[in-house]
Amino acid sequence: MSLVRMACVSMLAATVSIVWSSAGARTMQDVLEASKPSDWRALDPEQTLYVEFSAGRVIIELAPQFAPRHVENIKTLVRERYFDGLEIMRVHDNYVVQWGDAEEKKSLGKARESLEPEFTRPAAGLPFTVLPDPDTYAAQTGFVDGFPAARDGADGSAWLAHCYGAVGVARGTEANSGNGAQLYVVIGHAPRQLDRNITLVGRVVQGMELLAALPRGTGELGFYEKPEQRIRLDRIRFAADVPDKERTNIEVLRTDTDTFNELVEVRRNRRDDWYKVPAGRIDICNVPLPVRSK
Repeated sequence: MSLVRMACVSMLAATVSIVWSSAGARTMQDVLEASKPSDWRALDPEQTLYVEFSAGRVIIELAPQFAPRHVENIKTLVRERYFDGLEIMRVHDNYVVQWGDAEEKKSLGKARESLEPEFTRPAAGLPFTVLPDPDTYAAQTGFVDGFPAARDGADGSAWLAHCYGAVGVARGTEANSGNGAQLYVVIGHAPRQLDRNITLVGRVVQGMELLAALPRGTGELGFYEKPEQRIRLDRIRFAADVPDKERTNIEVLRTDTDTFNELVEVRRNRRDDWYKVPAGRIDICNVPLPVRSK
């Protein structure tokens, strides 16, 4: 796998800032405080990755409904401890953080070396919560099980959107050259031009600040130029393989509820004291996805 494999991701907020309004206008804080327990869901431990390194823990939720073969390959790599001791080797400013085997010497074990791309999938059967505003890159955008997604009624396809925090599979020029052994997270402005060109496998739900604060690489495409600049990954594990007392117990707001629809509307037409002109619309990558401790 070449180091020039591109890795890119989209824009998805795991942390939310709240603004109170003395004028009485409904705010996101109001919406969240009025939410019911059923508006929230716990993460599936079998689809939740803990990425551990010196700065702390990054939590990733995988999306097998969009990329089942790649998720399965990642599971094999993780459970054979492929990623343990590997490195973050690329931090491209306003773009991505990427990790993997910089020297390309480590055995993949039982994992597959190449996979057919999973850039899109049939939209039929997906629980799609539609956003009301037009999108530049897709006929329609919305959310599927908490993941920012898009779909095209003309050909019946759906795909994950490259929003902030999206997790993708680095690849070379050939579409089938990505296997999950090198992963990336989008840390900049949503590179939506990458939609349907790279397999996205999930999103970061906690710990984005740890990735976004990493030193930028000064080499081409943001790669670190010297081995000593790379940042070691202690280990990557599935939450299901971590003792209960070591797990991070969080919940994410469901995106198939009236509460989420109200949150979207509040963000489309912000009337907090600071805002003078409500936007009246919202982009898929600017919809906040709240997370809370259980």
